Amino acid sequence: MSVGIGIIGLPESGRTTVFNALTKGNAATGIQAPKAPHIGISKVPDARLTKLAGMFNPKKIVPAEIKYLDIGASIKGIGKDSSISGELLTQLSNVDALINVVRYFSDDSIAHSSGSIDPSRDIDNMNMELSFSDLTIMERRMERIANSLKSAKADERQQYKNEQDLLAKIKTDLENDIPIREQKLTEEEKKLIVGYQFLSAKPLLTIVNIGESQLADTNKIEQEMNTEFGTANHHVIAFCGNLEMELAQLDDEESAASFRSDFGLTEPGLDRVIKQSYALLGLISFLTAGADECRAWPITEGTVAQKAAGKIHSDIERGFIRAEIISYEDLINCGSLAEGKKRGLLRLEGKTYVVKDGDIINFLFNV
Repeated sequence: MSVGIGIIGLPESGRTTVFNALTKGNAATGIQAPKAPHIGISKVPDARLTKLAGMFNPKKIVPAEIKYLDIGASIKGIGKDSSISGELLTQLSNVDALINVVRYFSDDSIAHSSGSIDPSRDIDNMNMELSFSDLTIMERRMERIANSLKSAKADERQQYKNEQDLLAKIKTDLENDIPIREQKLTEEEKKLIVGYQFLSAKPLLTIVNIGESQLADTNKIEQEMNTEFGTANHHVIAFCGNLEMELAQLDDEESAASFRSDFGLTEPGLDRVIKQSYALLGLISFLTAGADECRAWPITEGTVAQKAAGKIHSDIERGFIRAEIISYEDLINCGSLAEGKKRGLLRLEGKTYVVKDGDIINFLFNV
C-alpha cells in the first residue's frame, strides 16, 4: 500500500526542495517547475527490518512506502485569498493527508512572496485557504439540498435534513476558524462527510523550512510552533530542506552521516518527516519474516487479522484460518521462532484479533 500525501506551500517556500529531499528526487525547483504534480516514493525507515534480516538472512528487505505529491508547482494563488478550485482542488482532494511547507530560511536572492518571512502568518494563511475551499463546497451543497427539499418525497426529506443540519454545524465552526480536523464530530458524522474530501479535514503536517544557520535552534523552533499550532491532527517539524536534499543525493551513506554529524544532527531529517507522516495517517506496520524477504506491511491502526491478511493477498483473507503471531520485541529477546514457541510467546489468533504495531505474523489459510 502506497499512501498519497500532497505537499503544498507558498511560492519560494522550498516545497519542491522538500519533496526532493523526501523522495531523493531531482524535480525542477523555482519558476521552471511544471504545473503537473511531481510524484515520488519514500521508504519508511524501520530498524526492525534490519534486525530481522540479521536473523533470517532474507533475499530482500521490503520497507513500507509512502507516496508524496508536490502539488500545484506553479500555482500562485495559494495563500493570497483566492479559492482552491479546478484541477488543483481535484489533486488535493485525492490525497490522504497534506504537508504545508512554510519558509523560515533567509536568502536575499529569493524574495518571499508576501514580502517578509513570517512562518506563523503563512501557516494561518494556508489554514484559511483550506477552510475557504471547504466553505465554498459546503455552501454550494447546502443550496442544492435546499432546492431538493422543495420536491423531496417524505422518505427523502429526513436524509436531506440530517445532511443539511450537519453541514450547518460544520460551517459554523469553520467560520470560527476551527478546521474540520479539529471539530468534535462523531464517527457517524465523519462517515457522512467523507465523500466531500474536505481539505481542512485531512491530517496536516507543517514543515518549517529552516536554513543551515538555524539548525542549532531546531528543537526550539519546533517547540514554539507546536505550542502555537500543534494538535493531535496537526504536527509541526523544523526541517532544513536544502541541506537534506543535498544529503539525499549522496550515494555514500557514511559521507552523508559524517556531514550530518558536522551539523550536530543525530538522524536524517527526512526520516523524522517520513515517520511523522506515517503516524499522522494513523498507520502501523505488521511484519513478515522468512528466507525470501523481511517486509513491513502498512495497515490502519485497529485493523483485524483477517483484513490484515488481505494486504498480502485477497486469497489469504478469503481463506483465513488463523494467524501465528509473535511480537517483534519477544522474537528479538528469544533469538529465534523456535525459542519463542518453546516459551509460549508464539501464539495463535483468530480473524477478529486486532493487529498491533510490530506483530510478526504468519497467516494460515485454505482456498
